[in-house]
Amino acid sequence: MAMETMRTWAEIYPGHLEHNYRALRACAPDSRFLGTVKANAYGHGAVPTARQLQALGADYLAVACLAEGRQLREAGITLPILILGLTPPDEADEVVSLNLTQTVFTPELAQALSDAAGAQRTLAKIHLAVDTGMGRIGVLAGDPQAAASDLAALCSLPHLHPEGIFTHFAVSDDPAPGSEDYTMLQFTRFLDVIAALRDGYHLSFEIRHCANSGAVLQYPCTAMDMVRPGIALYGHYPDPCTEGLDGPGLLPVMSLKTRVAAVRPLPVGTPVSYGCTAKTETGRIAVLPIGYADGLHRALSNQGSVYLNGRTVPILGRICMDMCMVSLPDDLPVAPGDVAEVFGENLPLEQQADLAGTISYELLCAVAPRVPRIRIPA
Repeated sequence: MAMETMRTWAEIYPGHLEHNYRALRACAPDSRFLGTVKANAYGHGAVPTARQLQALGADYLAVACLAEGRQLREAGITLPILILGLTPPDEADEVVSLNLTQTVFTPELAQALSDAAGAQRTLAKIHLAVDTGMGRIGVLAGDPQAAASDLAALCSLPHLHPEGIFTHFAVSDDPAPGSEDYTMLQFTRFLDVIAALRDGYHLSFEIRHCANSGAVLQYPCTAMDMVRPGIALYGHYPDPCTEGLDGPGLLPVMSLKTRVAAVRPLPVGTPVSYGCTAKTETGRIAVLPIGYADGLHRALSNQGSVYLNGRTVPILGRICMDMCMVSLPDDLPVAPGDVAEVFGENLPLEQQADLAGTISYELLCAVAPRVPRIRIPA
């Protein structure tokens, strides 16, 4: 389908992705680089993003689940791939056969991976997860000796290759008072567990990692053996506080666009859309073929805007499943087929996220599969 006939599409800029990759890599030049491509590469397209990162020289990729790892392997991606999330033990065979690296912190999954690898006459590569204060997954690090004992037991199983160990920071991107102290507390707990494994069990790891986007940008001391930026790779700072005066100058990789379907003259005061929550204040509206089924957050109803023909115009009324309406100034020429930017160069994603009461991550991940991703050459 030609772009000229598309109703709604996302433009992806590989040149910006390359810029961000190189800028973030320069923040930790002595560390390996893991590109986080879970959730369809934060909405940008997992397979083409993974292919580009592989070509650029990334060392590792990360996904959330087995299905995402399978998709990349079937597309011919050969880089090491870490499954960050939980995998049921009964799927261990496929993890091993696809040569995926699995996050492990429970005896059940460790045993299943060991059994599967033994049956396949190979080793299952694993990374151990340590919960230093996120409360999500991992062996609890409050007592380093107890944590080391539990982790060493997992490593003692045959047919496992404990390549790595990691934790995840909760507030490395947060400007609130106490966030730096908490991040350093988490980092210290992680180091204490690693030391306990080394001193008590003679265990060491090729890859120790904990630096997410916020930590890469704000806490270079946490880079260790590998960094794993997510949102920053796609050109967005996890919080304005992480941008800094001499930051890497990240470039957004996606713009979301739609095309005017109709321009409608309506009398001033005419109710618009479901619930009649808004009325026309000018004599015209434009109907745009994008709605919440495309990823346009319904919370932007009567809040958000689009950039159309050099002007920012407000969304009028409730956003529908497949359409929304915008109010047109009387002096703005608009015709069917004109392109409207939902977020991008002229309308920052962060602005729309603030209006929707959410974060940039959610709006990127919300862009629906039915919206074509068009890669724009540099």
